Amino acid sequence: MWGIGYIWGMTRQHLPESGWQAVRANGLDIAFFEAGEGPLLILQHGFPDTPHTWDDVTPALVDAGFRVVRPFGRGIHPSEKPPDDAFSAKDLAGDLVALIDALDAETATIVGHDWGALAAWGAGYMAPERIDKLITVAIPHPGTLRLPLSRAWSFRHFIANRLPWAERRFRANDFGEIRKMYERWSPGFSWPESEFEAAKNAYAWPGCLDAAMGYYRRLGGWPFAGDLTVETLVIGGETDGVATVEDFKRSRRRISAPCTIEILPGGHFLHREHPEPFLSTVLKFLCPQ
Repeated sequence: MWGIGYIWGMTRQHLPESGWQAVRANGLDIAFFEAGEGPLLILQHGFPDTPHTWDDVTPALVDAGFRVVRPFGRGIHPSEKPPDDAFSAKDLAGDLVALIDALDAETATIVGHDWGALAAWGAGYMAPERIDKLITVAIPHPGTLRLPLSRAWSFRHFIANRLPWAERRFRANDFGEIRKMYERWSPGFSWPESEFEAAKNAYAWPGCLDAAMGYYRRLGGWPFAGDLTVETLVIGGETDGVATVEDFKRSRRRISAPCTIEILPGGHFLHREHPEPFLSTVLKFLCPQ
C-alpha cells in the first residue's frame, strides 16, 4: 500500500514520539502534551508542523498560570486518522470544542496557527460560549481573506497538495518540501535543520502524510457565517509569505467582540522566528494589567 516511497521515508533515524497523552474527542483519539495548572489554554499547530512548534513559548505560558495543552491535529501522528477522510474546517473546529469537554473544562482560550488558526476561527463560531479568548496566528479571518489572481502564486500549495502525486513530492529528499515551505512563508529567516525534525518524524508514520494532504483535499465546510462574538487577538507577520498585512487588518470587520490586531516583525511562523515579542503580545492580551 505504501510503496517504495513510504519504506524509504521510514528509514529516517528517529525515535517514536513520547511523553504524550490521549483523549477521545469528536470521535477520535487525539494525542496531546500537557503542562501546568490553571485556566485551560489550547495551542493548535498548523502545517507542516506538530505541537513542538510551541516548545519555545510553552514554559512562559505555564509560568503565567495556564494549563497548556498542545494537541496533535487529527491524523497527525500519534493522533488518530479519521476513517472517512474528514478534514473539513468544521471537523477541525469540532475537535477543539470537543477537547474542552474531554479535558474536563468548562471553557478554554484557544491559540491557533495556520490550519490551527482556521480551526480556532471555526471553534469561535461553533461554540462561542466555550471560548474565553481567541488568538489566531498567521491566518486572517477566512471571511475577509482576498485571493486576487496577482497573488495566486502565493497560494499554489493549496493546489499542489491536492494532486495525486503530492505525497511522493513531499516525501522526496527526506521531506525537503518542509524547508521549502518554511523559507517561502518566512522569507529572510534562517532555519536550522533541527526545526524540521519533529514534522519529518511525524509524517514518516503510516497514514500521517496522507492525512496532512487530506486537510487540503477536503478544504471547505467553513462555519464562518456572521460576526464572531469572542474577544480575539489577530497576530500577523510583516513579511508573511501567505497573507498580507491588509488581510490581517480586515479581520476586524467580521468580529463584533473586542478585537486586537497586532502586526509583528517576521513571517508565517512568528512564534518560532521571534518568540519573545510573540510572547509579549500574547501575554499582554491574556493577562492585561
